[in-house]
Amino acid sequence: MNRLESEPRSVVNPRDNGHARPAVLSPEDVAAAVDRLHEQFTELRRQLGGIIVGQTEVAEQLLIAMLCRGHCILQGMPGLAKTMLVSTLASLIDMSFRRIQFTPDLMPGDITGTEILEEDHTTGKRIFRFVEGPLFGNVILADEINRTPPKTQSALLEAMQEHQLTVCGQTYKLPDPFFVLATQNPVETEGTYPLPEAQLDRFLLKIHVQYPERNEELEIARRQTTDYSFQTSTVLDVDQMHDMQALVRSVVVSDHVYEAALDLVRGTRPEEGTLPDTLKPMVQWGAGPRATIALLMAAKARALLNRRCHATTGDLKAVALPVLRHRIILTFNAEAAGIDADSILTRIIQATPSLQKSEKGQSAK
Repeated sequence: MNRLESEPRSVVNPRDNGHARPAVLSPEDVAAAVDRLHEQFTELRRQLGGIIVGQTEVAEQLLIAMLCRGHCILQGMPGLAKTMLVSTLASLIDMSFRRIQFTPDLMPGDITGTEILEEDHTTGKRIFRFVEGPLFGNVILADEINRTPPKTQSALLEAMQEHQLTVCGQTYKLPDPFFVLATQNPVETEGTYPLPEAQLDRFLLKIHVQYPERNEELEIARRQTTDYSFQTSTVLDVDQMHDMQALVRSVVVSDHVYEAALDLVRGTRPEEGTLPDTLKPMVQWGAGPRATIALLMAAKARALLNRRCHATTGDLKAVALPVLRHRIILTFNAEAAGIDADSILTRIIQATPSLQKSEKGQSAK
């Protein structure tokens, strides 16, 4: 384990509306908590491997988002086990899972819930009663979110940002934790409604789900054509997940890591002057301040999953693509040339000097 800060750190409980707990964790307590988190993460990966072949990077990014209390977009072709991965992960952490199939005729009330008129048998009077929709769950899989009109897409905005819903003038709290995991097909564009940039920015990560390797696909074929089975068990409960989410803010970030995160995000903006001249005609808008926060929080969570109490520039580089790929807007020239956001971001990362500095010999503060 790396050396921790000498002074104790208070832990913020997300259930306490951002107020610090009265209890204060010592460096030894934080180190022990990080060890427990790593052990549980190892067990999660083992059990996920019994159901899902490969996709280790996708699973890690999903856990990073959960530790940061963030939402994700999963983009990949059909048949890559996106739904099974999300539902299995939810069951391992003892959270309720809801799947919503977005279609062109889906209405906001279909996902938020609505009030119905019914008769009170004790008084004989008619009253309105609110019936909860599928958004009232811990893990919400918004399948093919770009197939529903903006009216229904926008019903998710309040839920994602404030973890609450307002229906007929009444506000209802959503379960805690609450995660929206949306899926998109990368090739189909007919009959779709692209998400607006303001809504995309509310997703912490955009995860690309790739095709499996040859040996992984062979194992998938063997499992699906035989009587293979794997028994899973709950690894975490909701209270433990809350404690882990609170632990993320105790991860140490050095000044040079803050500066590197800022350099990277500001380097995506053409007006800042640091974007390489060859890339300026390809980027219309760069990432905003929310991207810097997301980058640092994701780097902290990744450090915890790797049994470290401090975040490094290596963590920043590891999470840079999923954090930023949906937060930059390319020009028509880039799209016409077949250049995607990942290739541009890779070149920006390589052109950011503060991200390339070696951290050998450095220790956590």
